[in-house]
Order: sequence, then C-alpha cells, then structure tokens
Amino acid sequence: MVIPQHVAIILDGNGRWAKSKGMPRNYGHARGAKNLETICRDAYNMGIKYLTVYLFSTENWKRSKEEVDALMKLFRSYTKTCVKTARDNNMKVRVLGDPTALDQDLQDSLARLVESSKDNTGLNFQIAINYGSRDEIVRAIRKAAQDCMDGKLQPEEITEERFAGYLDTAEVPDPDLLIRTSGEQRLSNYLMWQLAYTEFYFTEVPWPAFTKDDLWQAIEKYNSRDRRYGGVKEE
Repeated sequence: MVIPQHVAIILDGNGRWAKSKGMPRNYGHARGAKNLETICRDAYNMGIKYLTVYLFSTENWKRSKEEVDALMKLFRSYTKTCVKTARDNNMKVRVLGDPTALDQDLQDSLARLVESSKDNTGLNFQIAINYGSRDEIVRAIRKAAQDCMDGKLQPEEITEERFAGYLDTAEVPDPDLLIRTSGEQRLSNYLMWQLAYTEFYFTEVPWPAFTKDDLWQAIEKYNSRDRRYGGVKEE
C-alpha cells in the first residue's frame, strides 16, 4: 500500500449532517472541528506527512452573519486548542490564505499557533482560512511583479517552479490526493494550481462522520490509480 505524502481535504457537509440530526448548523461545525483533531492523528499514524484542510473560503463570507460569527468564534476556540494539540502531537502548523480580513485577535492567535509549532517535526498541518485559490494566485502575481519592479526578478526568470515559491504553499509539496466529503464534486476555488496532477476522491460521507476507515478507503482508491498515465490500472 502506497501512502500519499500529501492529502488535501475539503471538509464539506457539517451543516447538512447537523440538520439530519435535528441540530443547528453550528453544531455540525463544532463536531467537524473535533473530528479534525482525530483525523490529524490518524493521518500521521498512517504515514501521511502533509495534511491540508479547507476551513473557510473567501466566498464563505457570503453566508449569514450569524453563521459567519459562529464560525469565527469556533476558530478562536480551535486555534487555542490546536496549540496544545500541536505540542502534544509534534505537529507543525501553517496557515494558508489572507488573514488580514480576520479580526486582529484571531490573526494574533493564528500567528501564535504557527510560531509555537514551527520547530515540530511530525505532521505538517496546513489550515486554509479566508483562502481562495484565485486570490492566492493574484497575491502571488503581485509579489512577483513587485520583485520585478525592485530589480530582484526578471520576467524571463519566472518559471513554474519560481512562481510556486510565491504561493501560500511555498516549500510544501503538491497534494497527491484530494478528498471532498458529503458528495459534492467540485474544487470550490481550492488549491487550483497545486491540484494540477492530484488524484480526486469524492465520498457521500459528511465530514463530521468521516472516520479513519473512510480515509483508508480513499487511500485504497488512490492506489488503484495509475499515477503515471492517469485512470485505473489495467488488470
């Protein structure tokens, strides 16, 4: 069994799962956050080195103010808990996205989380918050353009590899496997540059109900793919 080095997950279905239980959407988000701690441990024990999760997109601001406020409250609690989780599990945390739209206290909390875990050598855990792939690429272009204006970079020196260094995921290998839970089959503006050669796995299981067994099933499906040519291996 080949274990993918880097797994990216779109954590979908929290609200729908809660509704199916007769509970408010915020209950689903809270259970989803708790499940994330479990899956992080499972992923590392399986041999996965990088795990990147989509917590909050640039488009999620369009949700109701009540839900956004509840999510931000949850993120505040989660980042504080994650400091201990990262310490106890030797987990290195990195934040993807533009944090400047977040309240200052949450920005500070995320910065403390990153700083406190920077020397850890276990699972590399990337949190995408206020993240959108188009926004990421535009920000990267601006950085590269500024370096050209400052004489640090010549346009002819811009290669795919050089440009990737301006992205939020600089120095992180591209995902081998993308998992999206709860049945939707779209990227939703997530890691579009990085997913160019990634294997996709879609499951009907909503995120709060996603287990270690579901992760193994995704990895087994990954192993059935031909990573050189794409598609399913011939018998």
